[in-house]
Amino acid sequence: MREHKNFWDRNAGRYDRFMRKDRAAYDEMYELIRPVVKAKTVLELATGTGLIAKHIVNAAAHIEATDASAEMIAEAKRDNRSAKLHFSVQDMFCLPYADKSFDVVIVSNALHIVPQPEKALAEIRRVLKDDGVLIGPTFTHAENSIFGKVRAFFMKLAGFPLHSRWTGEEYLRFLRQNGWTVRKSVVLKASFPLTYAECEKTEV
Repeated sequence: MREHKNFWDRNAGRYDRFMRKDRAAYDEMYELIRPVVKAKTVLELATGTGLIAKHIVNAAAHIEATDASAEMIAEAKRDNRSAKLHFSVQDMFCLPYADKSFDVVIVSNALHIVPQPEKALAEIRRVLKDDGVLIGPTFTHAENSIFGKVRAFFMKLAGFPLHSRWTGEEYLRFLRQNGWTVRKSVVLKASFPLTYAECEKTEV
């Protein structure tokens, strides 16, 4: 995990510029997320520079936005103007929050870049209320064009940590196999296909 953290620490200052090319897809995503977080207590994991949190905070009651990278969190705090939004450095595999603390947990474009994403999902399940919602939009690299695959190859050479290559269907199956019922999914057009998923805990 240390190497993974170093990559994001090194690239924190460029992250927003890098993400600009997918602005249209992210705008669509914000529209999908806002009604789900309306007046809710939200936890965001792997917030990066706080891009999503800052665009949806007006709809939410409160957002705890976290990331493993101290540099990313420093960038996120720099222009945070909302008293409802709190940034902190946290490990998504070992969160400091009590069981069933949040109405909504968001983990965007992170499950494919961490080792053992099923462990992250187990920790999310712990801190999410029983009637809560997991929002997990993820780049699904495996169904991308040849151009995208070449791009992913060069990103990996540059040190980008890519642990899972899913198609949209494989990603949704992964969520279901790990105790989640997918109540809504949409594929957004971005530099890599972006599979937006809203999930609830599957009753055991």
